[in-house]
Parts: sequence; C-alpha cells; structure tokens
Amino acid sequence: MGLLGILVALGLLIWLAYRGWSVLLLAPAAAILAAGLAGEPLLAHWTQTFMGSAARFIMQFFPIFLLGALFGKLMEDSGSVSSIADFMTERLGARRAVLAVVLAGALVTYGGVSLFVAFFVLAPMAHELFRAAGIPKRLMPAAIALGTSTFTMSALPGTPAIQNAIPMPFFGTTPFAAPGLGVIASLIMAGFGLWWLARAEAKARSKGEGYGATADLAMDAVEDEIVRERATTASAFDPAEIRRGHPGAVAPSIALAVLPLVIVVGVNLLMSLFILPRLNASYLADEAWGSTSLSAVGGVWSVVAALAAAVVVLVAINFRRLPALRATMDAGANASALPVLSVASLVGFGSVVAALPAFAMVRDWVLGIEGGPLVSLAVATNVLASLTGSASGGLTIALDALGASYMRLAAEQGVNPALLHRIAVIGAGTLDSLPHNGAVVTLLAVCGSTHRESYLDIVMVSIVGGLLGLAAVIGLGTLFGSF
Repeated sequence: MGLLGILVALGLLIWLAYRGWSVLLLAPAAAILAAGLAGEPLLAHWTQTFMGSAARFIMQFFPIFLLGALFGKLMEDSGSVSSIADFMTERLGARRAVLAVVLAGALVTYGGVSLFVAFFVLAPMAHELFRAAGIPKRLMPAAIALGTSTFTMSALPGTPAIQNAIPMPFFGTTPFAAPGLGVIASLIMAGFGLWWLARAEAKARSKGEGYGATADLAMDAVEDEIVRERATTASAFDPAEIRRGHPGAVAPSIALAVLPLVIVVGVNLLMSLFILPRLNASYLADEAWGSTSLSAVGGVWSVVAALAAAVVVLVAINFRRLPALRATMDAGANASALPVLSVASLVGFGSVVAALPAFAMVRDWVLGIEGGPLVSLAVATNVLASLTGSASGGLTIALDALGASYMRLAAEQGVNPALLHRIAVIGAGTLDSLPHNGAVVTLLAVCGSTHRESYLDIVMVSIVGGLLGLAAVIGLGTLFGSF
C-alpha cells in the first residue's frame, strides 16, 4: 500500500500541477496523502519532515535565488541584455540567425542572467532575424532553448545556474566540478543542437517553407497564471515580475553590458579555486554555525559572492540608466520568492516520500541499476526531473534521498565526487524538458508557437543533445575518472 500511495500522490501532483494548480498547495497535500496511505503520522510529516526539508533548501539556496533574480532584473532594466542581443544581431546578421540567437542566449545565461529574462529579450531578436533570413519561425523556440537552457545550465563549468549549485552541499564540490568533462559535454550539446537546427533549416528551405505567417509574440504570457505556476518550478525568476520596474531609455555599450557577466565568471573562479581553499574556516564546525564545513558551503559562497559583486558593478556603471533603481531592485527581489518556495515545496514532498518505509524498495532498485553509481545517478536525476518537470526540484529530491548513498558508493569505488556532481546536473537537465516543463510552456507562449509546431525540435536540442552529452561524460568518467 505504501508504494501505491507514493505513486498515487506523485500522479496527482504531476496532473494538477500541469493544470496550473499551485505547487505550494499541491506538494504538502500530496505528501500528506502519501503518508496517510502508508499509515504514517500526518501532521508530524507535514511540520517536521516536509517543512524541515523545505526550510533547509531555502536556507542553503535562497541567497542564490535572490541575487540571481536581482541580477537578471538589473541586467534587463539597464538595457545590458538588449545591448548584447543587438551586438550579436549586428555582427552575425541574418545569414547566421540561428547562431546569433544561440550565442546571445549562451552568453547572458552563462553570465548569470535568469532564463526567463533571456526569453523575453531573445524572442523579439529571433523574430527579426528569422524573418529577415526566411527561416521558419517554428525553429525559434528550439534556438532559444539551445542557447539558454542546455549546456550553459548544466554542463559548462562555473555556470551560476541554481542546478549547478544544488549538488555542492551534498558532494562538497565547487561550481567548476569536472571542468574538462563539462566542456566536452557542452561541445557535444551545442554542436549537436546547431547541427540539428541547420539540418532543419536546410530541409525547410528545400521545401520552400520560409518564415511563414508573421509570428504573434505573446509577450503578455507573464499574465497567464497557468504559465506562471508552471514556470516558477522551472527557474529562479517569477515571470510576473518581468513587466515591473522601469527600463532605461539608453542601452550601455557592449563592453559595459558584458562587464557584469565577466565579473560573475571571474569572481566565481577566484572564490572557488584560489580564495576559499586558502581560508581558515574551522569555526564552521561549531554548533553556532550549524556544525558544517567549508566543503559543504564553499560552493554556494562562491556563487553568492560572484553574483553580489556583479550586482554592485552593474549598479555602479549603469546608475544613470536605471531611472527607478528601487523599483527595479524590488521587482528582482520579489521575482525570487515564489520560485524558491515552489522548488522548496517539491523538495519537501520528496523528503516525505523518501522517509516512507516503501521508499526503501525504490532506493534499492535505483542503486542496483546495472552500470554502477554513475549510471544509476543519471537515471535517478532524469526520472525525478521528468516527473516534476523541474531540473532543480528533481535534482534536490534525488540528492536528498540518495546523496549520502552515492557518496558512500563513491568512497568504496574510488569515484571522485566532482564526477557525481557533473553527472547529476546534466542528468537533471535532460528529461526535465518534457511537455509539462514550465520553461518549455513559457518559451512556446512567448514565441507565439505551439507544442505541435516546435516541440520536436526542442526535444532534439534539449533532450537528445543532453543525453548524448550525458552518455559521453559517463563513458569518459568511467574510463578516466574526473578531469
């Protein structure tokens, strides 16, 4: 009955979330249902297990959600993201429209700009470029997805994406875990995605398809409550805050626009590889600081310091371009609240499921998958991310339930935790892009497209490309270890 209860609760959670119900309500209700069907104490699981796990997630990662959303909003209202998009348009032009969109998306998201901020800037850019080049508008969502939510989210070492931060407390790693493998996976994912889009473009031209009817960019998609509810479990930015704040009238030069992105990457690298390793943080073992260690918090500290430094620089160089700085910063801060609570609620649901006696069967099955811990970890993160429609939610649930087991297996088999980190992140960023994923739904809405028109290409660049990169990392990691 316990296993059936888990499946029923999970099924209801997925179905009602897809229909636009708030995860803040669904997650505790589904957790209580699973606990009740297992004959476990209901209130204890809600207030102790569920809330305890959700609170720990917020404690660990809210600073990244907060600063990431703030940074993204400041980049948008200062005109920096638009300046980068315009620069790519001018330099690459309509002849390389797909490449321009992909590179612009990759640059801003690797530099720390939120996924949804990038969507709302890149969609008009893609519209103009694709129309001028005669490329079918149905390929716009896939091109944007390739640049914003594939290799820069999960594979490229040092990315400040929340997905790359989540494994750090579990494995004691840094944002630059397994950098060589991350770069290889990024090249595979980007290369395959660009090849597929070039193939699709050439095939469309041979049929005389062209751009098609003028695209109706649904920039008011942020007002759709169903889109919003789905989106906030898939990113660290609440789309409803996109329209709040006051954009500046004059965009900065490309050098000033890129500078904050360079600050994010540079400070992250310095903190991870040079500053924190030399820091005496033995005091963290005291109960007053949570009886923790630098290896458990250092990765988060690196990302937080990088985003904080970038925010300061961004405000300093764009102070006159931000006509309502307080309104912009308020919108950025508010944009972090619903996403962190939504993902934390998913994590709370996962912790209740993991605490039920029947979950032992699930754990034993996952850990017993043929191929060893690398394959089983990839399967676990893929499955949970696909079920929740959230890479960050699925990844945290998997590591909350199984992280300690994988660390034990890694110690027994001599597997570097950095390799576990990279596989977990890439694994969570593949099958999360199923049709109910909030980022997919939002992107299609913003581009004025539908699943029927554009989803196949999203599958190829996001899921197939991600699985190819994941397979390469598992294969190379098995043969050569982490590098």
